[in-house]
Amino acid sequence: MIRPRLARGLRAQLVLVFLLVSVISALTAATVTFRQGRTAIVERAQADALQELRAHLTSRAPDLPADPGEADLRTLALQLDRAGTRGWRTALSYRDGPLVTAGAQAPPLPGRLRAQAASATTALAQRFHHDRTPWLAVALPVTSAARPDGPAPLVVYASFSLASQEQDVGTLAAAARAGALPVALASIIPALLAARRLLRPVRRLRSAAERMAAGGLDTRVTVTGDDELADLGRTFNAMAARVQADAATLRDMEARARRFAADVSHELRTPLAAMTAVTDVLDADAASGRLAPLTAEALRLVSGETRKLTHLVEDLIEVSRFDAGAAVLTLDEVDVGELVVKTLALRHWSGRVRTDLPPGLRARLDPRRVDVILANLVGNALRHGGTAVLVRVRAGDDRIAITVSDDGPGIPAGLLPHVFDRFTKADAARTRTEGSGLGLAIALENARLHGGTLTAANAPDGGAVLTLTLPRDPGTED
Repeated sequence: MIRPRLARGLRAQLVLVFLLVSVISALTAATVTFRQGRTAIVERAQADALQELRAHLTSRAPDLPADPGEADLRTLALQLDRAGTRGWRTALSYRDGPLVTAGAQAPPLPGRLRAQAASATTALAQRFHHDRTPWLAVALPVTSAARPDGPAPLVVYASFSLASQEQDVGTLAAAARAGALPVALASIIPALLAARRLLRPVRRLRSAAERMAAGGLDTRVTVTGDDELADLGRTFNAMAARVQADAATLRDMEARARRFAADVSHELRTPLAAMTAVTDVLDADAASGRLAPLTAEALRLVSGETRKLTHLVEDLIEVSRFDAGAAVLTLDEVDVGELVVKTLALRHWSGRVRTDLPPGLRARLDPRRVDVILANLVGNALRHGGTAVLVRVRAGDDRIAITVSDDGPGIPAGLLPHVFDRFTKADAARTRTEGSGLGLAIALENARLHGGTLTAANAPDGGAVLTLTLPRDPGTED
């Protein structure tokens, strides 16, 4: 499943976080501004109402009798209703008596406000809703001139609608919302610029890492600044320099090891050829019976070890050719079935190995190298597998597959991933074995040289299965 890169990229995440912070900040600022503005509008209306009411009472209270009656209170209420510029409705209460209004209907007043105003000495105010409209009620105690410190005998109430103030608050809220959206949208531009600036060093590091992964060990990044990303760039450069130095050291050591193995192998080739010629003569003498039995046995032992050493030297020389890139193909169009038959007959394996070969299957191969591959695969099966060794050839449109299977115990699970490694043997505890541990490694190199593959597996019903896949014409392979 392909994941959307835009939604999961670091740049998109940074922009999203920046945008969220900007939106939250804008909304928070708008909310705080709205709340403070709403409070200021209501408190301003409350202060103005109290100031206006107090001014009207100051100008009219001296005309009020010392012990006013209901008619006097109604007259004062009427004067206050007419004098108010807020359309308020007033009511007066004298010595906790009933409310006296200018009209027949008393203004809406919260019961809590009346209860508190009965014993209050300072002005009180309370907001409430009446007919789904916000209202403000104020209570202004009027003290007696004879007892200014005593309880106020007269309390003047005034209630008026806050509809106009509510409209102002709604306008303020709309302005806050309208201002928050452009701020949030405008924050995308600095978010993109900040993300680009922050991610530029990360992109350089990624490109440098990709070049190093492709083999460019001399890759370095340009470091600017003193922040954490700059420290990361310096660390990357130090790591790259160390890796380049270590790789150069390893290549030099590997080259020296290859030259040493090749030089030793070539130096041993000539004396081993002489030793082989001598042992062949001594083997003939031992076989004729002219030598003592112990001497003949010793000569046969020396002859066998000489042949093993000769094979090992030849394998090392072949490996050195692969390592040096000097191995080349000599292609020829051959019959694959006949090539398999010749390989088995040359090593006297025809009676021990079964074959399943399609007739007339031709391909362009290097006969010598394919013979080496088959000899190693079949010889390995005969040494470590059972008695039923089968060589099967199958053909596709442009490739052929040769499988060598046996009915033995199979390849141990721990050895299976390393079966084509150099000097790998089926039984590591048995150091004195017929093989050198290079046969399957050479077979794999020859398969790769053809542009093919060589794999090893265990059959479900037991036994090892080694499969060689080759193109019919290596010249057409990439």
